[in-house]
Amino acid sequence: MQTDYVPPLPWRLEDIDFDAIDPDLAAKNEDLVVLLCASSFIESGSDLYSRNLSTYFEGDEEVAQWLDAHWEVEELQHGRALKKYIACAWPDFDWDKAFKQFFAEYSLTCKIEDFEKTRALEMAARCVVETGTATLYRAINESCDEPVLKQLTANIRSDEVRHYKHFLNYFKKYNAVERNGRLAVFGALTRRLMEMRSEDSDIALRHVYAERYDQDAVKSERFRSMSKRVNGLVKRNLSADMCIKMLLKPLDLPMRLQSGIQFPLTKITQHVFFR
Repeated sequence: MQTDYVPPLPWRLEDIDFDAIDPDLAAKNEDLVVLLCASSFIESGSDLYSRNLSTYFEGDEEVAQWLDAHWEVEELQHGRALKKYIACAWPDFDWDKAFKQFFAEYSLTCKIEDFEKTRALEMAARCVVETGTATLYRAINESCDEPVLKQLTANIRSDEVRHYKHFLNYFKKYNAVERNGRLAVFGALTRRLMEMRSEDSDIALRHVYAERYDQDAVKSERFRSMSKRVNGLVKRNLSADMCIKMLLKPLDLPMRLQSGIQFPLTKITQHVFFR
């Protein structure tokens, strides 16, 4: 039976003292602000992905209720919080205009037909995305020295880790019925890893660059240089061990097999996150 009850958020936007931000310190690392802005776009578009997931898992009230009342609400709050931070660092940046242009392209990549063929495998794929975001916000937290951003990214990372645990539990629930073998699960993990490389972050970075710097130069050497620096910022502060451990969990490998699968998965992960 559905109700109008909305569970409390683990933290609220009002808990963050945005007035305490030092604008000069917030804007000091331009590449970091670029990364935050790109992340704010992706988080702010999560309601589209949530709707698609709810449709895909139609009939499972437990999953649908969690997606609607928890996952989507918290992801959209991440987007609002990051947008507010960007306004402090870049007060002249037209976030709404840039996001509209980003979403017009990004929405074309969020299609139900692109989901995995089974519910268990799609949940495994979602674990990959949550692994990426959890490790990303940890990397940002490690790389920044602005106190409000430290608090904000710690809160978001905590949410993403919790989301990962939910998707992992739902994967186990469905896979107990579907009984996908480890090879099929590994395929779902690697496919989503490679999609992450070519889609979300690249699209977001291009639209941040176009609005902030030069609409006509998104294929220029300057853009490629900026993109490389932004990815390097993540690489220097990203925990590979944490990332691999989270990715391996859906495979439920015996300890003796983990070392064998860890090497190729590490290489793929480095290709995505450490490019």
